[in-house]
Amino acid sequence: MFDPVLNSLPAFASFFVTALVLLAAFLALYIFITPYSELALIRAGNEAAAVSLGGAVIGFALPIAVSVAISHNLYSMIGWGLVACVVQLLTFTTARLALPTINHNIPQGKLASGIFLASLSIGVGILNAGCIA
Repeated sequence: MFDPVLNSLPAFASFFVTALVLLAAFLALYIFITPYSELALIRAGNEAAAVSLGGAVIGFALPIAVSVAISHNLYSMIGWGLVACVVQLLTFTTARLALPTINHNIPQGKLASGIFLASLSIGVGILNAGCIA
């Protein structure tokens, strides 16, 4: 009864661990390119930073999930993960250029900016995931 699950556990573990490593690398890069410290802001209760970072995580995780579902090997999944990372970083950079005040609004806790940035990240993530499939 559980044989198919047990037999698939090594593949599951390798894809899952790789996905977590990609997510951690993305978060490190995302936090590095933002001009404010999301983690410090979130620790201080800044909802705009939490929503914004949460949207970026979802926007990155969606294409990773699709790449896991369609990939036949880890290298393909990693390749799509790198593409997803670049797309999300460019999304933030474009939003920052289009709305220069977003750099000040999020640290000030202006939730509208956090929601906009999260929505943009999720929307682009959905499009990215769809293009992978």
